[in-house]
Amino acid sequence: MTLIHSMEEPICPIDSTCQTQISALLSPSSTLHLQEYYHTLLSARHCSSITVKQDANFGKGVFAAMDFSDGDLVLRDQILVGSQHSFNKIDCFVCSFCFRFIGSIELQIGRRLYLQGLRDSESHGCDVGSSSGLSKNIHGMDSSSDDEDEGTRQCGSSSSKDKIPLPEGVVESLMNGQLNLPFSKEFSLPPAVPCLGGCGEAYYCSTSCAEADWESSHSLLCTGERSDPARREALLKFNKHANETNDIFMLAAKAISYTVLRYRKLKANFLEGKMKYDTSGDSNYYNLSLLLEAWRPISMGHKRRWWDCVALPDDIDSSDEDSFRMQIKELAFKSLQLLKAAIFDKECEPLFSLDIYGHIIGMFEQNNLDLVVASPVEDYFLCIDDLKNPDKEEAEKITQPILDALGEDYSVCCQGTAFFPLQSCMNHSCCPNAKAFKRDEDRDGQATIIAVRSIRKGEEITISYVDEDLPFEVRQASLADYGFRCRCPKCIEEEP
Repeated sequence: MTLIHSMEEPICPIDSTCQTQISALLSPSSTLHLQEYYHTLLSARHCSSITVKQDANFGKGVFAAMDFSDGDLVLRDQILVGSQHSFNKIDCFVCSFCFRFIGSIELQIGRRLYLQGLRDSESHGCDVGSSSGLSKNIHGMDSSSDDEDEGTRQCGSSSSKDKIPLPEGVVESLMNGQLNLPFSKEFSLPPAVPCLGGCGEAYYCSTSCAEADWESSHSLLCTGERSDPARREALLKFNKHANETNDIFMLAAKAISYTVLRYRKLKANFLEGKMKYDTSGDSNYYNLSLLLEAWRPISMGHKRRWWDCVALPDDIDSSDEDSFRMQIKELAFKSLQLLKAAIFDKECEPLFSLDIYGHIIGMFEQNNLDLVVASPVEDYFLCIDDLKNPDKEEAEKITQPILDALGEDYSVCCQGTAFFPLQSCMNHSCCPNAKAFKRDEDRDGQATIIAVRSIRKGEEITISYVDEDLPFEVRQASLADYGFRCRCPKCIEEEP
């Protein structure tokens, strides 16, 4: 990585003009407010098996409200904000809100082959001509995934040299439904529902997911033709920058949009009640109060500025650390300016400060859980492989050429990053009693936490932020990026 040593400190005017409001937004919640928030959240989710408590020394923690046995489901945590990785959108067609696979087995395979072929053609400078609406999903994507973690269930992409092209017309027949694969009806998927704003980029598994995403954040971030042309152009510039640099900016944009829309809804409800009973009052006071309430779900995540907490890459010398962190700050400032040009709201001005933006990204850096959803395409081909003859021989006459065209990594899981309000409260231990684990029945983006040993009522539920099988020194070095030194029983025992 090449560093620019002459970079100047980026200055955001909002940081100084809204200093008081920013300080209020970043102030830690009181123990009472924290307990009220999580009690309300757990009640709304009908979750009585865990509680969230505040500790003076270790901050928030999740505790068992009942006994758990090894292998028991401890928690399924809904996403507050999440985003599929840009490069992964080529391989997986999923709901933009819950990240469940959508369409059909045929559409999943055909779309992937089509978009990969389009990508390969563009990378070789070929004229690919006109394409269908689905090709919109490839614009601005980072198609290089060589440096990504493999993840579970064959989460990779094989090179084109490992693939055998299908005859002309087969891919199109898969996408438009003219070719039905044998036994694919046993793996039915919900039909794709388009975005309410007509952007052609976001699709959903249901109308309820489409409406929920629209109300949560997408109504501000939609690039559909129905959007204001100037805002649409600004959003496209922001998206392009995020796709070319770091798609964590997409998550930050969702968090800000989520807060702005919550603020507007809270204010509308407040004004409706106020007009009935009282027309006086300090608007600046209630505007800040409403903004603090709108911000509360995001405020619960532990936050440090992104450029302060991001781990130093292995290829950056320690002598260049200051330059690296300044470059990261400049990158965030550029992203913020592009986002501000698209969705700025004067009443929510503090949210568009560099300080707040850096803390939001830092929250994702330190509290995110990988978003992973297994692909039904793998289950489909495994089903074909398990068939008995003659059914297997007949089916493979159709499926084997498709399998050859997909290559060695024929199935790619949905991959992304998300913030989970309850999972993020779980503290670390190198000898944890729970872990994040996707079961066969877990087919959406929710975080699934499973007990790995017996857990007694009242015991804290812990997970490991790192590979607990690593040596003591390596674990401690990795955990330093989270801002603490682990003192769990395993570390105390292994410490030299």
